[in-house]
Amino acid sequence: MDKFFKISERGSTFRTEIVGGITTFFAMAYIIFVNPNTLCVNLADAANPFYPAMPKELWAPVLVATCISAAIGCFLTALLANVPFAQAPGMGLNAFFTYTVCLSMGYTWQEGLAIVLLSGVLFLIIAVSPLRSKIIASIPAFLKNAISAGIGLFIAFIGLLNVNLISIGGAVPALNFSYMDGDVRAVNMAGLLCIIGLLITAILMCFKVKGAIVIGIVLTTLIGLPMGVTSIPDNITTEGITLAPLFMKLDLGGVMAKGFLPLLTAVVSFALVDCFDTVGTLIGTATNAGMTDRHGNLPGGDRALIADAVATCCGACLGTSTVTTFVESSTGISEGARTGLSSITVGFMFLLAILLAPVAGIIPSAATAPALIIVGVLMMKSAASIAWDDFECAVPAFLTISMMAFAYSISDGIGFGFISYSIIKAARGKAKEVPILVYIIAVLFVLKYVLTNIPG
Repeated sequence: MDKFFKISERGSTFRTEIVGGITTFFAMAYIIFVNPNTLCVNLADAANPFYPAMPKELWAPVLVATCISAAIGCFLTALLANVPFAQAPGMGLNAFFTYTVCLSMGYTWQEGLAIVLLSGVLFLIIAVSPLRSKIIASIPAFLKNAISAGIGLFIAFIGLLNVNLISIGGAVPALNFSYMDGDVRAVNMAGLLCIIGLLITAILMCFKVKGAIVIGIVLTTLIGLPMGVTSIPDNITTEGITLAPLFMKLDLGGVMAKGFLPLLTAVVSFALVDCFDTVGTLIGTATNAGMTDRHGNLPGGDRALIADAVATCCGACLGTSTVTTFVESSTGISEGARTGLSSITVGFMFLLAILLAPVAGIIPSAATAPALIIVGVLMMKSAASIAWDDFECAVPAFLTISMMAFAYSISDGIGFGFISYSIIKAARGKAKEVPILVYIIAVLFVLKYVLTNIPG
């Protein structure tokens, strides 16, 4: 094992790798609960215009799919690339699946899974070809940062909506600390519990407590018992430990029903966001940890991209959204993890977590909403790298970030960013500074908006 993973060669030990893997797992374990909550939306407020993409009955099977796809991604990363990075269904990408692909674009969740599979295949083609470096290099860094920050704002907004703390049923969005229950005004207990959970998790994060988000979810769930938000089922069974309702349920035959351009923009958006997330996590984390070579590249990084793409394809077949590399891997790396043995450890921990399926259903949305907000805070830090004093960058970046939340669509945020950047640069006489790929994506989005909004 030492020879295979090069543990001694990289200055690590067996114990360090195991500890690093466990640390990474607890830092990202929130996805076990948050991913099913994001994919299986259950907003009870009749005034809310959104409805479930996946039925709530699939919550436990989605949890199982989340854990298995995460384990597959971790094992592939370890065996193909031998790097200490962990994978799981990604935040933001799961929201894109539910709120943009299914609820906004109108695809069924089975068709959505087919789109995830196609994006995984596209990402795999990119990862094994010379296109990889060209595509990554062609997208301006400030737009990559804006996409990351925009997704952070978007998922935080979703967290607030899930507990009805922000109500959009009226003419304008508004804080909603109470609601009318018949003729009686009642306190929004779910929203109150969310605020409590957010403060608990934020304080734990300030103290740099390992697994702060997971601990916050558990404590918030317990506090919700006397508040009447958390409910314990009458009986707990193992029926939820199954993939039967999800396995190979993707609908490849129905994805063309809404036309080629909507399908293409959805597939490309999935693939680009996954690509940027993975590359940014690999290079950024590895650079901070001194794991890159003299050229600034991470040894095994190319193979890690391949592992990510294959895991996404597997995840779609299992019944979950895009699998990506988690930035929380940096917690294990900070503990000294330097090899794929750490990733193997994370994978096994995810498989053990499947046993939580029968009891995990008691966790209310009010307990996972704070996790969404905290992850949003972590992703917003990318905005600090944007040159806000340069309007050629500031306007496209602002539109990218704001339109994701305002239009309730990650795809539209990307579209507005690429279109505005292309037009501003061209108007400034700097058209040649814009990579051809940016123009292509911008034109695709323009065509999509025109064709999908023609009357009749």
